[in-house]
Amino acid sequence: MTPEEAELVDRIGLFMETVGAPRTMGRIYGWLLICDPPKQSLTELATALGVSKASVSTMIRPMHEGGLVERLPSASRRHYYGVAPGGFTRLLQVQLARMQAGADVAEFGLSVIGEDRPEQRERLADLRDFCEFSATELAGDFVRRWRDYRAANRSDR
Repeated sequence: MTPEEAELVDRIGLFMETVGAPRTMGRIYGWLLICDPPKQSLTELATALGVSKASVSTMIRPMHEGGLVERLPSASRRHYYGVAPGGFTRLLQVQLARMQAGADVAEFGLSVIGEDRPEQRERLADLRDFCEFSATELAGDFVRRWRDYRAANRSDR
């Protein structure tokens, strides 16, 4: 890894950290975006990033489950990983779908809080409505608009 590539990988790590992911997860993703070959084993990732194989293994699991990376076929017993096409889009869809859990909790809260507490009920209703909106309207419209934006901008370049 060149010094410039290392800086890029670290910057992606910092970016991912600002959106709530562990920095190491971001560094793994950053390296997978630019590495050659584009698929890497856990050992190769650990060596390139200067972290333990256990750390890479711990971070790669949620990345795989969230759709950021995919496990690639290999003739050996080693697992190889690469960036999943559309990974950030899938990750956002998963996160927005999870907002329904917030709506469910707020709805439960409304069943717990009596009618004689209108301020608390208003706050819970606001949480419920925001979570429902995020899980349904925002998720579909945002992803559709993203795909349109991506298609338009990729054809111009």
